[in-house]
Amino acid sequence: MVDQVLTPENTLALKQQVFDHVRTLLGDGMIEVELDPKHYETALERAIDKYKQLSESSVEESYGFLELQEDTNVYTMPEEVTNVRQIFRRTVGGASSSEGGTALDPFELAYTNVYLLQTGRLGGLATYDAFAGYQELVGRMFGGFINFHYQEVNRRLEIVRRVRSAETVLLWLYNHKPDETLLKDVYAKPWIRDYTLAGAKFMLGEARSKFATVAGPQGGTALNGDQLKAEATAEMTELDRQLEMFTEGSKPMSFVIG
Repeated sequence: MVDQVLTPENTLALKQQVFDHVRTLLGDGMIEVELDPKHYETALERAIDKYKQLSESSVEESYGFLELQEDTNVYTMPEEVTNVRQIFRRTVGGASSSEGGTALDPFELAYTNVYLLQTGRLGGLATYDAFAGYQELVGRMFGGFINFHYQEVNRRLEIVRRVRSAETVLLWLYNHKPDETLLKDVYAKPWIRDYTLAGAKFMLGEARSKFATVAGPQGGTALNGDQLKAEATAEMTELDRQLEMFTEGSKPMSFVIG
């Protein structure tokens, strides 16, 4: 089965499922629930932000291509990118793939000749190891590795060198999973849904606690604002503890020595 493409329409439909779930548990249809659509949106946004802040399962590794421009060393990453781990180049030296120099190396051509043109007859692990070590050495000496600095707050990637020509590089990234992915995750979805319910319940209790009773012909009706706030606070505390216990699918840290 082919996975559905991430679209705003799919995300909106998944959010609406969460809103309907929360309304049902709050008793909507049997009683009047005084929350507006913006309150449900706020509760869900708070739940997702909390999950992304505390859960390891909210992030993932990914790869992306970046087109470096001549004499431009500052780039802005997409909003979901949290960190850039490494930048990979196609060449082992300072030249771009369209130029000569270290991009055309005799030792590399000899390696290609041995392993691709005469495979099975010549070469061996020693030749492969020598070639791999040679590439790493040339990269360190002639600019094969790109130094950079990434600012997580404004998503600013600064290349610590002068880019002399246009070049496509590969980025090793860490990024937040899209909201649609989290709302479809078998472990994350129940947690986000329960935290959204607790947030909506707290806002409803905050509104009802402004008035202890509502006047009526039988002497008025008592509101349960304080009770709702207490229940919501207890539920949020329990949900935070579930994140600490990795019950929502996160992976705990392995053994650390030192």
